[in-house]
Amino acid sequence: MSAVEITAGTGLHHLPVEFPLEHGGALRSGLLAFELTGPADGPLVVVQGGISAGRHVTSTELDPTPGWWESLVGSERAIDTDRCRVLATDWLGGIGASSGPGRSAEAQEDFPIVSSHDQARALLALLDDLGIERVDRFVGASYGGMVALAFAALAPNRVRGVTAISAAHESHPRASAWRSVQRRIVELGARHGEGAEALELARGLALTTYRSRRELAERFAAPPTVLEGRARFAVEGYLEARGRDFAARFTPEAFLALSLAIDLHRVEPERITTPVTLVAATSDELVPVEQIRDLGTRLAGPVRLIEIETRYGHDAFLKEDDTIGAIVRSDLQGLDLEVAR
Repeated sequence: MSAVEITAGTGLHHLPVEFPLEHGGALRSGLLAFELTGPADGPLVVVQGGISAGRHVTSTELDPTPGWWESLVGSERAIDTDRCRVLATDWLGGIGASSGPGRSAEAQEDFPIVSSHDQARALLALLDDLGIERVDRFVGASYGGMVALAFAALAPNRVRGVTAISAAHESHPRASAWRSVQRRIVELGARHGEGAEALELARGLALTTYRSRRELAERFAAPPTVLEGRARFAVEGYLEARGRDFAARFTPEAFLALSLAIDLHRVEPERITTPVTLVAATSDELVPVEQIRDLGTRLAGPVRLIEIETRYGHDAFLKEDDTIGAIVRSDLQGLDLEVAR
């Protein structure tokens, strides 16, 4: 088992000894790592992000290092930790302190397939252990939005509202095609002892799908340079640097597990009766706006669909702080009064 850092403020929930999984098998002696911050009597907001996000959403007294969504979560921010209680977890199968490849009872190569429904069921088990009957708002972006929708489909009585940003009821076939190629790159590299370098390449390819054509054209329109018989394009340095950064903190095994989890995601929209705010970026190539519009027409409960114009594509939730913050803030308005009644 590989070592992981357990920072101050991290909680560890022990899942049932045999935690059955959606696609067969079970996770044995699993752990779910989490952080819970904010006033104990405040409305509970679950916050989840993409596959590289985790339990540390914002800086806290116990762990003052910046969180992955520091711009939206914290004192006097859109998700205000002065009045809201915020819960976030590390993904099963990921790189955090939850069970993952190399950090479970299974051998590293035998880590089971986990899905968005499995992540949602693990969160339900944690809520039961914490004595929390209901989530007041589930704010999820990218894969976190998929898990939020799975949570609402599985346990509509346990969540009062969902904000799903750049997430749909299933993976678009074109997005699955891109990710399947990324996984094959990583698998090929791993077979030849070059897993880290393969992960760099796969992440570079992934970035071309996260960002919009417009942004890449604006940033990297410079002509290529040709030196000593080799051509180099302006965008290459960016992709290489981001790939190296990702490979330095992620593992090939965790990437394969969570990339597959995204593509296995399936939710029947007609089963979701919870009020849902859907946020779509019009330049998103991974989760096209047409797919989110279709989801909105099929949801069984109240729906608010917001389409935002942005150059940042799928990564808008990490870049458009003011726009996303205003949407989330409006979804959280009145929670204190409603909980008090």
